[in-house]
Amino acid sequence: MTEQFNAFTATNTDGRFERAVTRIPVDDLPPDGALIAVEWSSVNYKDALASTADGKVARISPLIPGIDLAGTIADAGDSSLPVGAPVIAHGYDIGVSRHGGYAERARVPADWIVPLPDGLSLREAMVIGTAGYTAALSIVALEARGLTAADGPVLVTGATGGVGSMAVSILSTRGYEVVASSGKPDAESYLRGLGAANVIPRADLSAEGKPLQKGEWSAAVDCVGGTTLANVLARLRPGGAVAASGNTGGAGLATTVLPFILRGVALLGIDSVQTPIEHRREVWDRLATDLKPTGLDAIGHDAALSQIESVLDAVLAGEMTGRTVVDISK
Repeated sequence: MTEQFNAFTATNTDGRFERAVTRIPVDDLPPDGALIAVEWSSVNYKDALASTADGKVARISPLIPGIDLAGTIADAGDSSLPVGAPVIAHGYDIGVSRHGGYAERARVPADWIVPLPDGLSLREAMVIGTAGYTAALSIVALEARGLTAADGPVLVTGATGGVGSMAVSILSTRGYEVVASSGKPDAESYLRGLGAANVIPRADLSAEGKPLQKGEWSAAVDCVGGTTLANVLARLRPGGAVAASGNTGGAGLATTVLPFILRGVALLGIDSVQTPIEHRREVWDRLATDLKPTGLDAIGHDAALSQIESVLDAVLAGEMTGRTVVDISK
């Protein structure tokens, strides 16, 4: 008899949309790659979109969402990894056009897999997940351009979200003065607990402003986009840079060339989905060492696979703070 496993699926066929935890045959997984016994996953905004009828993310139906997963090798398949090896996988087509992490089993191409670095547990890796990886990529890009803690304050927008929370934590651990922007008035103690030196309201950046304003920050990690990103560019100090990775505030960018030609600022695009695997593994090695966020217990909140539907809805409603990690065994 073919092995079956528990999985949360989103099905959108003939105008009917359904979400449920169900039993799936292993044979329904793609045939290529290594079979992973998934222990932990996490919840991202992209997962929430993939789990809605009109989210425009899912490319197959039914789909097992979950762009992040962590577990152990159950069958090495065409990889060189030993059975039982702890691994991480995220990005590429996982949870979009290939079944993802909200399941007890996942089959992943060998060149998408990251061996779990020493210094991280599987759960910690999923508290970090795509969000923390994106934050780390942003900081690596800013520092590669020359940013140091001596340059002055660094702004983080959308600071209570997954990428924002991780960016605040990593930056503060590395000695930066962090200014956190949030639309949640009751989140100040949470953000200061992660290391933010100052917290400003989202409204300070959400209204259209002049294309060039008083320079306040040496750099920024922007998770919002839209008008917020335009204001961030206008308020960077000369030579500053912003690493941009999100568009929850809109995909448009109404700005001018003035910040670029009069202050020499830079806009650095961050793509965490298609990072070449060698660089991905290098960044994960750093996430277990010099880029490891502090406060992971405060950032991560556990949920069972059976609770995932309500958590996804809360993410879309903007009601979540930090990171939700999914215990696949429950």
